[in-house]
Amino acid sequence: MTGYTMLRNGGAGNGGQTCMLRWSNRIRLTWLSFTLFVILVFFPLIAHYYLTTLDEADEAGKRIFGPRVGNELCEVKHVLDLCRIRESVSEELLQLEAKRQELNSEIAKLNLKIEACKKSIENAKQDLLQLKNVISQTEHSYKELMAQNQPKLSLPIRLLPEKDDAGLPPPKATRGCRLHNCFDYSRCPLTSGFPVYVYDSDQFVFGSYLDPLVKQAFQATARANVYVTENADIACLYVILVGEMQEPVVLRPAELEKQLHSLPHWRTDGHNHVIINLSRKSDTQNLLYNVSTGRAMVAQSTFYAVQYRPGFDLVVSPLVHAMSEPNFMEIPPQVPVKRKYLFTFQGEKIESLRSSLQEARSFEEEMEGDPPADYDDRIIATLKAVQDSKLDQVLVEFTCKNQPKRSLPTEWALCGEREDRLELLKLSTFALIITPGDPRLVISSGCATRLFEALEVGAVPVVLGEQVQLPYQDMLQWNEAALVVPKPRVTEVHFLLRSLSDSDLLAMRRQGRFLWETYFSTADSIFNTVLAMIRTRIQIPAAPIREEAAAEIPHRSGKAAGTDPNMADNGDLDLGPVETEPPYASPRYLRNFTLTVTDFYRSWNSAPGPFHLFPHTPFDPVLPSEAKFLGSGTGFRPIGGGAGGSGKEFQAALGGNVPREQFTVVMLTYEREEVLMNSLERLNGLPYLNKVVVVWNSPKLPSEDLLWPDIGVPIMVVRTEKNSLNNRFLPWNEIETEAILSIDDDAHLRHDEIMFGFRVWREARDRIVGFPGRYHAWDIPHQSWLYNSNYSCELSMVLTGAAFFHKYYAYLYSYVMPQAIRDMVDEYINCEDIAMNFLVSHITRKPPIKVTSRWTFRCPGCPQALSHDDSHFHERHKCINFFVKVYGYMPLLYTQFRVDSVLFKTRLPHDKTKCFKFI
Repeated sequence: MTGYTMLRNGGAGNGGQTCMLRWSNRIRLTWLSFTLFVILVFFPLIAHYYLTTLDEADEAGKRIFGPRVGNELCEVKHVLDLCRIRESVSEELLQLEAKRQELNSEIAKLNLKIEACKKSIENAKQDLLQLKNVISQTEHSYKELMAQNQPKLSLPIRLLPEKDDAGLPPPKATRGCRLHNCFDYSRCPLTSGFPVYVYDSDQFVFGSYLDPLVKQAFQATARANVYVTENADIACLYVILVGEMQEPVVLRPAELEKQLHSLPHWRTDGHNHVIINLSRKSDTQNLLYNVSTGRAMVAQSTFYAVQYRPGFDLVVSPLVHAMSEPNFMEIPPQVPVKRKYLFTFQGEKIESLRSSLQEARSFEEEMEGDPPADYDDRIIATLKAVQDSKLDQVLVEFTCKNQPKRSLPTEWALCGEREDRLELLKLSTFALIITPGDPRLVISSGCATRLFEALEVGAVPVVLGEQVQLPYQDMLQWNEAALVVPKPRVTEVHFLLRSLSDSDLLAMRRQGRFLWETYFSTADSIFNTVLAMIRTRIQIPAAPIREEAAAEIPHRSGKAAGTDPNMADNGDLDLGPVETEPPYASPRYLRNFTLTVTDFYRSWNSAPGPFHLFPHTPFDPVLPSEAKFLGSGTGFRPIGGGAGGSGKEFQAALGGNVPREQFTVVMLTYEREEVLMNSLERLNGLPYLNKVVVVWNSPKLPSEDLLWPDIGVPIMVVRTEKNSLNNRFLPWNEIETEAILSIDDDAHLRHDEIMFGFRVWREARDRIVGFPGRYHAWDIPHQSWLYNSNYSCELSMVLTGAAFFHKYYAYLYSYVMPQAIRDMVDEYINCEDIAMNFLVSHITRKPPIKVTSRWTFRCPGCPQALSHDDSHFHERHKCINFFVKVYGYMPLLYTQFRVDSVLFKTRLPHDKTKCFKFI
């Protein structure tokens, strides 16, 4: 314990010994370090010196590291062998590299061949699929043909009547004439084409007495009529004009009867003849009263009950506009609905019923039964009471301020001049028409004139007297345009007129305007209506409407059309098989005989322009009532319960209710050859394209060295008579499909967009379906309409620079639409697309349909078109306001409805799932 303590504390006894140990350790470390240094420094130097001087000795035996003398030759030979081996190996490597490159080249070629084979296999598969589709379509068409009860109809062979007349058994009484006993159907076969022979009135004595304006107007419209023939031997109908006569010439009934019976084709009783007496004035005499007309039909504006044969004779409207078209600028608009006066009436009754019956003894002797009660006094008292009550502003005058017009007994005479009467009717919501006091006077020229003037200016006619025979009453549904009230209900007329809603009133006014324009307004409309009524009665279909003969411009084709990557980039969307069969035209004349019977009243009383008045179109127009839509209501149901309803078939086949259909592209162009060629190339490979009709609107022909692209379908270049934008909508005979895609030469549309638009149009065939949307707006400060092309969620027009429409509308645009609108288009070289939208909306009362969300479709880099002119929009403002005046109202309708692709792009298993759509 003591020792440990001393060592710990460093005691004095052991201090010397510890220091000696430390000093000896330091000496040893120093010596060891020096020794290592000497060894590390001097030993390498000595070794280096020894090695460098050892081989310098003269004795060969002292060489330790040099080669021995006996092996020197072997060592050189070994190096040379190695060099040769290296050279040989290098050559072999070069050869192997060349072979490797050659093999790589062959592998690349084989890969290209493999890719080509793969493409060939894919093309072969596609061709096989197309062939299967064609075979399937052919089998389906064959089954349809075998299942039909009758074959498809084409334009029938015309059968004409024989020259010799077989004759008819005479009826018991002339007043009992009806079609079945007074008309010879054998002269009018169904396929005869309804030939009409018009006598030249100047060849007869009474022709010199005719009113020159009436005669001239009648002759002009007869020359232009499609049914008129100069061969009287084959005629179905014979027409003779006998009035109106000039004043003061009065032709005695006996003389007129003698001249009628001496007509070359009268054949003893005048069957299949129509005697027309047109009245230009309200006081036209009843020339054919007391004249024996035999079995001939009579068409005039004044009839007595003993003279009129229902279902045989025709009540026609007066010929007010003899040689002039109506001035649409003077016709008031149809809105506002309510006008200054609720109703108006001006007239004067010169003779009472009793005095007229006493003076007209010859007329009284032929009447049967007692004279009816005279309600005129009650009517006068009631209408004056309404006027005095001040409940509504009305105007009734029963005495004329000036000398009244001449009139028949018991008839209310017209007051004032026509211009004064029209000014009052423009302020009238309703126009009262009081029929003659004697109901045995079926209709008079005065009543017909009042009806004509009321319809012309938009005053809804209110006819007091249900016994009256209105013009064309057995064909037209007058209850849609006029109110016919029995005279005993005169006390309830005021209540009845006030109870009509604005929508009903506007609908009646619009229908009245349609009837006036179609059947009353001009000599053409009156003559066409007379022939159409007779033809409809005997159930002969209308003649095919005249198509525009296309004057083709010869051109060279053969340039291989490329594929625009922007146009062909449809993603993974399957547009459907490209038709490998020849272009398929839409079927024609499938309903040319049944249409006359099945659509009797609808065709005469609905716009779009009566099918029976105007010539029949080759394509049966599919209107809203005929369209095969999926239905209405709520809930959902599968689209197509059988083949074609699943996802794959929906996008790969056309589908729909008309599974087999194509469309025609109509492209208007003017001296932009490069732009046109690019647009045509973009149509290469477009499915369901029948042909392309290029309307060459320039007087300068295309360049002779211009090579047109080959796009797989015919390209027809049509030459026009003049530079007119109306040429876009001419019904060219080269258009063989119902569907028309009107497209500008600078429009830039992808194939999937075109196909989607075509599918949508097939579900709404009565609408314009297209891409660029526009709308109209009301300019409050200037009280006028404006055209607007700004982006909007609401639209009322789809421009026809990229739109589908039915060919039927091309007929209506070119032949039925008022000529004033086409003249406006030619004047401004603008607005043809607006005019087409007005026409279709006026006919269908539906807005167009816009597809996709794109707003503009101009190709980038194309030269500027007419729409870039500063005056373009200003002219379109004027066009809209002018069109509104012509139609009498704004027919365009707003819509926020837009169709985008949903089911078209849906990917569904074709063997498991069906597509459903809410409807």
